[in-house]
Amino acid sequence: MREYFKTEESRLHRVVCNCCGRELKVENGYLKEECISVDQTFGYFSAKDGQRHRFDICEGCYDKWLQNFVIPVEECEENELL
Repeated sequence: MREYFKTEESRLHRVVCNCCGRELKVENGYLKEECISVDQTFGYFSAKDGQRHRFDICEGCYDKWLQNFVIPVEECEENELL
């Protein structure tokens, strides 16, 4: 879950993991640790037609989530990190 400063919509104020509730580190409007951000709008052929779901998951919860996958995620090395 992301919160932005009311006076500056684009400046990040706070990020909380939707899974464990832990507040992630934010400094000067920038997230200072990794998390997974999901922003999904469900379309036709879904029971959630027209709904938009947004959430953030910290790296620890993401690792726990992956343990439940039947098919492992594809991993590859990136040379350039932005």
